[in-house]
Amino acid sequence: MMKSSSTLVNKNTIDTIAIGGFDGMHIAHQELFKNLGKNGAIVCIETGYANLTPKSYRQEYTNYPIYYYILENIKKLEGIEFVKLLKEEFTSLKKIVIGFDFCFGKNRKYCIDELKKIFDGEVVVISEIKFDNYPIHSRHIREFIKDGNIQKANKFLGKEYKIYGVAIKGQGLGKSDFVPTINLRIDDFLLPKDGVYITKTYIDNIEYNSVTFIGNRKTTDNSFAIETHILNKDIHFENINISIKFIEKIRDNKKFNDFIELKNQILEDINYAKKYFY
Repeated sequence: MMKSSSTLVNKNTIDTIAIGGFDGMHIAHQELFKNLGKNGAIVCIETGYANLTPKSYRQEYTNYPIYYYILENIKKLEGIEFVKLLKEEFTSLKKIVIGFDFCFGKNRKYCIDELKKIFDGEVVVISEIKFDNYPIHSRHIREFIKDGNIQKANKFLGKEYKIYGVAIKGQGLGKSDFVPTINLRIDDFLLPKDGVYITKTYIDNIEYNSVTFIGNRKTTDNSFAIETHILNKDIHFENINISIKFIEKIRDNKKFNDFIELKNQILEDINYAKKYFY
């Protein structure tokens, strides 16, 4: 369940902020947050391109309050104007935590050295974080997810990749001809490469082991679908919020010769997932 962002924190008590885009709230981002302290907060610059943890979904992965700033509204500020804005917003500000590649202000022409000159408090710079000697960046994680390399994406995220959606009405073939599924509409989140995945599905804060399909139904109506099958349970919902964590890719999407071949493959996928869970 997604945590609500804190609206009760008095900005005047905040003395340390971490600044960045923070899409993914991944391992490297968490290293920045370790430097915040008791009265810390996160300043998230919204570019409009976040799709690993879009909008306020970031709040799920930290206990610090997050304040969002729309890039379009601040990108024309000169460096001194940007720092002045921060000091007006956070009147007790004494420390700013940033990543090694942080730049800000008009045309992004102000970077670490300029920030240290303009800001009269402490500037903490976090070095590039690597996993297995590979730099951890949101753009790399997006590529892993788009390639279906969920296990590698999860290692860089430091958690299982999670998306949120709404249950909708499906074809109606699942329960009658194959296995029952919950059909989903997903907005804002980056979807993994088409295929079948071992997943965990969350409904009303209850975790269910599951198998999830993403892609065009090549053997039936060829329409795009996101369908999740709950293992060992027959659950049907519509118009409720559901979240899915991706664990491992089972196979690519493919077209089968007939319904029987498709059903047999679906049962194989389910058995594969059951072996993982049980």
